[in-house]
Amino acid sequence: MSDNIILSLAQARELSESILMDNGFSEDHAKSITDVILACQQDDCHSHGLFRLLMCTQSMKFGRINGSAKPAIVDAAPSVVKADANGGISLLAMDAALPLLIEKTKKNGIAALAINRCFHFSALWPEVEKLSAAGLAGLAMVPSHAWVAPAGGSRGTLGTNPLAFSWPRQGQHPFTFDFATSQFARGEIELYRRAGKPLPEGVAIDKEGQPTTDAEAAMGGAMLTFGDYKGSALSIMIELLAGPLIDDLTSKESMEAANGQPEAPYHGEIIIAFDPNLLSGGKAAANNDRAERLFADIIDQGARLPSQRRYQARERNLARDAVEIPQTLYNDLLALRK
Repeated sequence: MSDNIILSLAQARELSESILMDNGFSEDHAKSITDVILACQQDDCHSHGLFRLLMCTQSMKFGRINGSAKPAIVDAAPSVVKADANGGISLLAMDAALPLLIEKTKKNGIAALAINRCFHFSALWPEVEKLSAAGLAGLAMVPSHAWVAPAGGSRGTLGTNPLAFSWPRQGQHPFTFDFATSQFARGEIELYRRAGKPLPEGVAIDKEGQPTTDAEAAMGGAMLTFGDYKGSALSIMIELLAGPLIDDLTSKESMEAANGQPEAPYHGEIIIAFDPNLLSGGKAAANNDRAERLFADIIDQGARLPSQRRYQARERNLARDAVEIPQTLYNDLLALRK
């Protein structure tokens, strides 16, 4: 038996949506969640692709996620949009609030969206790339669960706390990055655990606070931030901007709210959008050229722009109309259908 299975994009979408609806998500939620899961899968971002259906369905079993929640969108101020996810997954609230966020940004030059009372499991780059598709730059941040030790610490206090940014480029994929402030995303640790592979050095500590390369021990201990004190400081910043600033939970509070259940983190999200045209005084075209000269100089040195490999994977998978996942994962997903 092959180690991998190939699914057409239509098959992957049907599999995802059917699993989600079979496990308590409404059609609207299933479509919003699947859009992001497939965006990640077709970019070969395996830790945030179809694999994430395991977390979504497991989280539903504990009864706290509202799989049919209707988000409430509030025009809170000239440059502020508030979205109450009402205990649902964040993605439907994001989709519902996006048009108003774009409208406010193009009117005022900068605007922020605060999503509250949401469960979150997904990559952030699909969200900021939606802003770049509208000609805007975007920044997104979320906390998670307290899986990560601060620099010099011995236990989890911070989340993986991802940060995503996207810059629009004319006629090209946007300049986008999305990374956890931990050395690894939590999903990557889980993939190592499932594969029985050792972690790289410097990624995690065990429950005694000692360095470990054992993924199982890391799951019971804590992950580490990248860049030592620098990554730790960035992570704390994200805790504040996506937590107290928008009246929502920190990663430690999110973990406490889960009562030890392995469910998706419950907290808030902040998304900030920027209009290059208004902020440059109507000189977006000229400044786009300056940005492109910067990118060209980076590439000329043999360096790679962030997301370059991801875009190559996207083009390859779209051209063949297919994605590939491990057979073991496919079997696990089939077991979720009812």
